[in-house]
Amino acid sequence: MVEKHGVKLLPADSEHSAIFQCLQGVPDRGLRRIILTASGGAFRDWPTEKLPQVTVADALKHPNWSMGPKITVDSATLMNKGLEVIEAHYLFGMGYDDIDIVIHPQSIIHSLIELQDTSVLAQLGWPDMRLPLLYAISWPERIYTNWEPLDLVKAGDLTFRAPDHAKYPCMEIAYAAGRAGGTMTAVLNAANEQAVALFLDEKISYLDIPQVIEQVCDRHRSDLKANPVLEDILTVDQWARAQVLDVSATLGKSVAVSLR
Repeated sequence: MVEKHGVKLLPADSEHSAIFQCLQGVPDRGLRRIILTASGGAFRDWPTEKLPQVTVADALKHPNWSMGPKITVDSATLMNKGLEVIEAHYLFGMGYDDIDIVIHPQSIIHSLIELQDTSVLAQLGWPDMRLPLLYAISWPERIYTNWEPLDLVKAGDLTFRAPDHAKYPCMEIAYAAGRAGGTMTAVLNAANEQAVALFLDEKISYLDIPQVIEQVCDRHRSDLKANPVLEDILTVDQWARAQVLDVSATLGKSVAVSLR
């Protein structure tokens, strides 16, 4: 619809704003790969074997950003990055094989793009949502601010590592939903919202979140609509939330049986 009507869709999320900023002046077909950076969330330095002990309070201790409870949990599971991969696919027209995730604990580089000649461009700044929001409002202009400039010496070392798939199963679930396309991404999003809400209410465990989401997505495969209209999306959104409650109740019964 953006292409059809000749309008601009301006991203406000920090990662997509970073990509958009880097793309200014890049010729058509110049983009080769998108690299989304992730802080790694509250458990980036936890050993995987310790994750069964996670509490809600643990999950809400984000090391870099001050955010609401839901997105803070998404950052811990890396589902936020999975959703951003899907967003980047639609916003910038890149295939899922050409969108990568890298853990960048300092959250100074907000995302990068690789061009056809392997040159890599990045957008840097303090972890502060005011900048991407300002750019979405002011684009294509740049407005002077008196905010603290980025000091690379003060920022110190910038480090990177590959995400641990065992620690972040939600990432692969999101990639799979994106590749499935159609209504599957709506199911993924709704299932995640409902599962995180249950976790925050201490009705399921932290490690139940990806299990519940994956089971709901699996249930939807036979009913997936490849080219949904708005009514389809709203319908599967409600369906997915109900399915999460059903699946989580089953998990609860399984736990009760094993305890007996």
